[in-house]
Amino acid sequence: MNLNREPIKNWFGFTRRERRSTFIMLLIIVLMIGLRYTFPDNSNAFKDVTATISARESHSELFKEDISSNGEPFSFDPNTASNETLMRLGLASKEANTLINYRNKGGKFRQSSDIKKVYGIEVAKAEKLIPFVDVKKTPVEKVRAQSISKQESILNINSSDSATLVRLPGIGPVLSARIIKYRRLLGGFVRIDQLKEVYGLPVETFEVIKGRIFADSTEVIRININSAGYKELSRLPYFEKYEVTAILKYREIKGRVTGISDLTENKLITAEKAFKVRPYLTFEK
Repeated sequence: MNLNREPIKNWFGFTRRERRSTFIMLLIIVLMIGLRYTFPDNSNAFKDVTATISARESHSELFKEDISSNGEPFSFDPNTASNETLMRLGLASKEANTLINYRNKGGKFRQSSDIKKVYGIEVAKAEKLIPFVDVKKTPVEKVRAQSISKQESILNINSSDSATLVRLPGIGPVLSARIIKYRRLLGGFVRIDQLKEVYGLPVETFEVIKGRIFADSTEVIRININSAGYKELSRLPYFEKYEVTAILKYREIKGRVTGISDLTENKLITAEKAFKVRPYLTFEK
């Protein structure tokens, strides 16, 4: 069968210019498709970055304790500090809640080191916070503290036994025994600063306890210089042996010592020594 192919040729036929244009267009399409897969869409990239930032913010929100661990300590009262304050101090959210629960169950902070008693707070954090703890006392606690302080300040060193003396700061069993031994030799303390004469008692310790003690001089045992023998007079730590001998010789010659001036005017003791021994002597016939 002989078909007429001319219409078909006219329909699908391309001129040389048309073929060239078609080739260029196909080349451009191929290049565009290649570039599309070579460089990602900027809008999608922006969405990816935004999603990453949001994820990080959500992570930080969930783990606030990691951020709060870098807090800078400041003065605070653990009995009243809020959750926000505790986290600003560097405690993790869980640690802050633990401390508040401790308070809610009746826990009380009375001194700075008590913060270490809260189970769940890292030891390193507790140690870091201790210098900044400022426990405020209630009016009742202040009155009680003042009462205790007042009781401690009226300790009579002439009647206190060893068990009482060791309650003083810096006074242990050895020093309390030495204080009592020296008190017995003296016959009692006339002034509290005589404690500085006790062997081994540091001046620093005396400065700490001097506001908590007093000496009742009415309890001092006195020596009658006109009837006492060598042994009794020598017991007084302030007298030297040669001074006791001189006093007994003077008494033998004069009959009696009428007053402390007899001892100083006759050069038996110095004026300084007279000041120390006068409270321990009587001059009865």
